[in-house]
Amino acid sequence: MTAVLALTTSLMWGLADFGGGLLTRRMSALTVVVVSQTLAAAALGVLVVATGGWSEWGGHLWFAAAAGVVGPVAMLAFYKALSKGPMGVVSPLASLAVVVPVAAGLALGERPGWLQAVGITVAVAGVVLAGGPELRGAPVQRQTIALTLVSAVGFGAVMALIEHAFTATAGGLFLALLVQRVCNVAVGGAALYVQSRRGVPVLPTGSDGGLRAVTSALPALAFVGLADVAANGTYMVATLYGPVTTAAVLASLYPVVTALAARGVLHERLRGIQAAGAGLALCGTVLLASA
Repeated sequence: MTAVLALTTSLMWGLADFGGGLLTRRMSALTVVVVSQTLAAAALGVLVVATGGWSEWGGHLWFAAAAGVVGPVAMLAFYKALSKGPMGVVSPLASLAVVVPVAAGLALGERPGWLQAVGITVAVAGVVLAGGPELRGAPVQRQTIALTLVSAVGFGAVMALIEHAFTATAGGLFLALLVQRVCNVAVGGAALYVQSRRGVPVLPTGSDGGLRAVTSALPALAFVGLADVAANGTYMVATLYGPVTTAAVLASLYPVVTALAARGVLHERLRGIQAAGAGLALCGTVLLASA
């Protein structure tokens, strides 16, 4: 069950990243984050009321709030790094986020067997290679590397935090996700306000820009937000059924999904190193699922 839920997480995160990437070609990345997460928060609010999730309020929600604050910071650092350096360097480094929840699981006493350890090693190597690392080229600025590592630690911290953010009921799960999304919107909205004060356009520009462009993109924005919520939810439940080390690694296969989606929809060709990475990730998945 852990493997199935974690792989579902990677599928949802990968599709959300792919959809978000397409949308950022038409509007600000911050706008995509704030609007998509607002739509997701609205849907979660309905689910919390319907399931009586408010009764699950407790101290564990501080983990959800922390994840909601760290997530947008990590995303902003990631986008900033992409704007300053080559994707072939930024993407593989950012995928090292999986190290954080795996390290947390080990620190809490999890001890994977030898087959799981091999699977984890192979899968992580596959995820890094699937990002298409650039082995040649001009030196990358230290600031770009620093920003990328900040984003990796942030993304990994979110995975480690949300494991402790909910109670094992439907209402508790929806409430934790709602708190996380509300904090996402608050932090992202503040950053969006600062961006607008600095004169950076918040809404799409051009003849077909403005609010009309955002309104026409609402279905796609809703999909991105809800896919991200679904991924967080399935990951939380996956950690209930099995080791965090296994769940975190399998959930972190989302860059492979994003790359394959780009290949299938946009007809982007995979580099040889990316194809090799996807193959390694698949082998690691099989090993983890069979352990």
